[in-house]
Amino acid sequence: MVLKLHGVTTQGSPSGLVAMVLNEKKVPFEFVPVNTGCGEHKTPEYRTCNPFCQAPYIDDDGFILYESRAICRYISMKYAEQGPSLLPPAEDVKAAALFEQAAAVEAVTFTQPVAGAINEIFYKRLRGLTPDQAKYEEYIVTLSAKLDVYDEILGKQKYLLGDEMTLVDLLHLSGGAALGLIGSDIMSQKPNVARWFNDLSSRESWQVLKDGIKGTA
Repeated sequence: MVLKLHGVTTQGSPSGLVAMVLNEKKVPFEFVPVNTGCGEHKTPEYRTCNPFCQAPYIDDDGFILYESRAICRYISMKYAEQGPSLLPPAEDVKAAALFEQAAAVEAVTFTQPVAGAINEIFYKRLRGLTPDQAKYEEYIVTLSAKLDVYDEILGKQKYLLGDEMTLVDLLHLSGGAALGLIGSDIMSQKPNVARWFNDLSSRESWQVLKDGIKGTA
């Protein structure tokens, strides 16, 4: 059976990230749009596949998996021989440890202020609330300080773990893109970060999602 991706249609979302990795690994998939505005992610049927009522999740011939980072790792491992290699060799414990270190930085150091900023502007407006501009700017200042370190690292190498792209690099795309959607240009303010982020976001696997996620099967 063809792998099914259940998610929102927006490129700059965790669903978009999963679709990009599927594209990178040349994995055909069926896309099943989830209308979160109508509460489709909160139905009893949906909860059987993701009890946290979030998008995305995949159905790979009956194997259900949610959380975008877990899905991306699963795809990268299962289809290791297709497309670019996105994970370090399992037998190289030092490379694996460095990968996990960078993945932790993305999940916490980068994503926490990004999520805070997006929640303050986008999700508050979506719920009819007034964003707290001072709080938003606080998140951006925090993120800027973290990106200074990124800029230093990327001044020495092309990608976060060296001169070869890995999944850790790609994991930054949905958050970085979402920042642009709420009017922040922070991903273009630091030269090495801007070069790196532009390189990633110009990949064909990401560009084909600009007008919304579509299945490839």
